[in-house]
Amino acid sequence: MTIEEDIKNVEDEIRKTPYNKATSHHIGRLKAKLARLRDELQKRAATKFAGKGKGYAVKKSGHATVVMVGFPSVGKSTLLNSLTGTSAEVAAYDFTTLEVIPGTLLYKGARMQFLDVPGLIQGAAAGRGHGKEVISVMRNADLILIIVDVFQLQQFDTLVKELYDAGIRINARPPEAVIHKTSRGGIIVNSTVELELDEKTIRAVLSEYKIHNADVLIRERITLDELIDVVLGNREYIPAITVINKIDLVDSETLRACMERFPDAVPISAAVGTNIDVLKDRIYNELGFIRIYMKPRGALPDMDNPLVITRDSTVADVCSTIHREFVTKFRYARIWGKSVKYRGQRVGLSHLLADGDVVSIVMRK
Repeated sequence: MTIEEDIKNVEDEIRKTPYNKATSHHIGRLKAKLARLRDELQKRAATKFAGKGKGYAVKKSGHATVVMVGFPSVGKSTLLNSLTGTSAEVAAYDFTTLEVIPGTLLYKGARMQFLDVPGLIQGAAAGRGHGKEVISVMRNADLILIIVDVFQLQQFDTLVKELYDAGIRINARPPEAVIHKTSRGGIIVNSTVELELDEKTIRAVLSEYKIHNADVLIRERITLDELIDVVLGNREYIPAITVINKIDLVDSETLRACMERFPDAVPISAAVGTNIDVLKDRIYNELGFIRIYMKPRGALPDMDNPLVITRDSTVADVCSTIHREFVTKFRYARIWGKSVKYRGQRVGLSHLLADGDVVSIVMRK
C-alpha cells in the first residue's frame, strides 16, 4: 500500500468516526498518524525533486522576503511588475511562471525582496505542479501574499489548505506547550490552564510518534491539531495578507460582497494599478518595520538615510546592526523621539526604540 493510499484510508476513518469523549483519543491517534504520513510524503517528494528543479534556489536579501502565492494566472507576475518594476513574463495562459522570479521594492527605507513563485494547484503539498519546490521557498518567507482572483474566491480555501498540509501556519503563533523527552517515568502532563484535551488523548498522540517517556508542559488551551504541531516541531508560523486581484473587472456590488467575506483583504487591480500603494503600506506595516535616524556627536541627524529595524528593537539591536564594536565599546546613547520622556534622554543598551527616533551613540575610546 502506498503512502497516498494510507493517507486516504486514515482520512476516511476520521470522517466516519463520530467525535465524542469516548472516541477522542482514537481520533487523536488517527490525526497524529495522518500528520506523520503527510510529513513522510513531503520528505519523499523533496528527495525525489532534489536537484531537479530550476530557479528555486533564491538567496534571501534585503530587510525581508515576501513570497507571492496563488493559482496559475491569478496575476502574480503582473503584481510583481507593479510593485517592483521587474519585467516578469505575463500571459493569459496557465503556468507562465515556471521558476522563481525575484524583484526588489524600496519603500520607506526598507528593501523588500519579492518572490513570484509558480502557481499552486490542489495537491501541491504532496508535490503536484512543482508544489514541493514552491512550498520549500515559502517556508523561508517573512510574509506571504495570498493572491486570489475576484471571480474565483474559492481559491483561498484551497490555498490555505495546501499551506496547512505543508506545515505552514499563516497568521498564527506557536502553541505554548513544551515536550521534553525523558529516559523513563512515562508521560507526565502538567498544565497551567484547564485543558480541553484529556491525558489519554495526549498519550495516544505521543505514542503514535513512539514517545513513551516525556514531561509535557502546556501553558494554554490547545487543540488536538496544535498538540500534533508541537510534537512534530517542524511547523513554520508566517504572517499573511490576502490580496483580491482584478477588481477593475467587477461592479461595486460584487466587490462589496467580496469584501464582506474577506474584510481584512486588500482589493487591488495589478493591471491598472488600483490600490498598489495601499498594498505597499500594508506590507510594510505587517512586517513591523520602524525607521531610526542616526545622529553623530556634534552633528545633525541623517534624515535622508534611515536605519530600518523591526518593532521591539533596542539600542543594542541598532548597535549590532551597525558593527559589533558598537556593543562592546558602548557607553550610552541619547535619544530624541517618542520612546523617551524628554529630548536627548540618556539611555542604555536595553532601551526600547520607537518609529522616528533619532539616536546618538557614545562609545568608549
